[in-house]
Amino acid sequence: MLWAWNEQAIRESKVIKALAEAVPAKLIPMADYRPQYPKIIAEKEINPNHPNLTIWKNKIDVCLFVGVHCHQSNIGLKIIRGGTDCFTIALCTFSGDDEAHITIRDLTADTIQRIADSVYRQKGTRPS
Repeated sequence: MLWAWNEQAIRESKVIKALAEAVPAKLIPMADYRPQYPKIIAEKEINPNHPNLTIWKNKIDVCLFVGVHCHQSNIGLKIIRGGTDCFTIALCTFSGDDEAHITIRDLTADTIQRIADSVYRQKGTRPS
């Protein structure tokens, strides 16, 4: 999630935090590996991301991708599925990520809030 680049991202960020608190889940930011135009530093930007190292280091069983561009998430998800036994879920604003075990597409902040509310209902608790 790129946290505050527009109003929609700000709203989605707040409900992602609410979902993380509902589960509870640990939020681990991943670096933005997209090339920085117009000047590209090849040593920094050509090397692919390695989310599997984050999975191994933090002993993650379930990974939730949120707010990651489709091309980048599919690369990251493919690396995770190929190199770990982590279960992957992608929350996507567009058409979904075909490399995730589960993908929820056409996502909005309202939908994410409904998911968080459902988690609280299932657990029989209320948000603090």
